This record gives sequence, structure tokens and C-alpha cells, in this order.
Amino acid sequence: MAHAPRVARPIDPVLVVIPTYNERDNLPLILDRLQRALPAVHALVVDDGSPDGTGELADKIAAGDDRVHVLNRSAKAGLGAAYVAGFHWGLARDYRTIVEMDADGSHAPEDLPRMLEALGDTDLVLGSRYVPGGSLVNWPRHRELLSRGANLYARLALGVRIKDVTAGFRAYRREVLEQLPLEEIASRGYCFQIDLAWRTVRAGFDVAEVPITFTEREIGQSKMSGTIIREALLRVGVWGARYRAGQLRALLRR
Repeated sequence: MAHAPRVARPIDPVLVVIPTYNERDNLPLILDRLQRALPAVHALVVDDGSPDGTGELADKIAAGDDRVHVLNRSAKAGLGAAYVAGFHWGLARDYRTIVEMDADGSHAPEDLPRMLEALGDTDLVLGSRYVPGGSLVNWPRHRELLSRGANLYARLALGVRIKDVTAGFRAYRREVLEQLPLEEIASRGYCFQIDLAWRTVRAGFDVAEVPITFTEREIGQSKMSGTIIREALLRVGVWGARYRAGQLRALLRR
């Protein structure tokens, strides 16, 4: 697959997509940190009809800052759907790099400059907790074990070598998202991250991991649930079975 030639520098302009659902207390904090770390970067808040008024607060912030944009959606439709909507919004404009970042402070905007620098030499950069230099702060042990187990499961099922394939802090070149079939993506929860990374690899794009510090949220509650975990287990299992079956068929045809 022919890709656009790369340049060894960050690719401007940059849009950071931040999905929100009941993140009213966290949103101003993360936007302030982002703008102090990278003053020229734009942010798109994708709010899924938060009953706590997150969307209204985002509108108020955006009214006074032309670097902040808001996409208000009528109902909670899942992380994957929010990101896809944000990707389409960014692709409809002139952004060359589109970033995924959580609103709860677990992803440090201060790590983003290194991720963007690394994007000059690759197509997708993951902010990784599980490469040398990556770290976890105040994360419950059971959540860490669940995360590490999910990454191992995905690597074995899908044959990918990415250490943190579930990472939610990532930067895409525009060309990657333009070539992926975003309209076909049905993953709703955190399985979406595995789905996009695997599709990126299968499309022939290069993926790099940059170490980050992942910090447990201090305000609000995690959106992780049993439904999200079951979705990931089922979908990755199905994808893995199809992938391995395809490998077997190719082997038998030799």
C-alpha cells in the first residue's frame, strides 16, 4: 500500500478528540493542561448528552476559546461511536494529526509532545504503559492485571506485537483514518482501541509505542463495566478465530 511520504517532525495542525460523559469537573482541568503543554493544538469535546452538564460547560469554554470545539450528541452511544464521530469531524477539516485522549486525567497532556514527535517517523503512535519507561500511578492492582491480561489475550489471538494494544492515548496520521473503514466499526467500548490498532496494522501502516505515565483518575468514576469486558472478550475471540483460520487456509494452499 502506498502511503504519503513522512517527514521527521510533528504534523500540524493537530486535533485532540476528547469523549466525555459526566466529566464536568475534569474537563476544565484537562483542557488547561493540554493548552499549557501544546498551546497551538485544538481540542474537540465529544459529549454524549452528559446529564451533569458537561456538554453545556464545554460549549461555554468553546465560546471563549477558538482552540476548543464541541460536538454534542443526544445520547450515550459508547466510546467507539464517540471517537468515530470525532474522527469524521476532524477529517472534514484540515487537521493532519488526530489524537485520542481521555478526559479524566489518566492521560497526561505533557506526554503528547513526545508522541507527536514520534509520529514524524511512523503512522500511528500509541502512548504505552507497558514498554520500557512506561508507568502506572495509583491504579488498582486488579485493574492492572485485567489490562495486562487483555493485552496478552489480544496479542495471542490477533498475532500483533504491540505491547499496549488497548492503549487509549494515541496519535494518528490523517492518512490512516482516511483509509480505515470507519463506518464498519461496531465496537462500542474499550474494545474499540484493539479494533483500530489491529485494522491499522492489517492495512499496512506502521505503529510505534512511546512510554507514558498513566494515572488513575482522581475525580469521578471509571466507565469500565462487565458489558465492556464481555464485548472485548467476544469480539477479539471472533476476530482471532477468523485470523487464524485464514492463516491455516493459506498454509494449506501452499
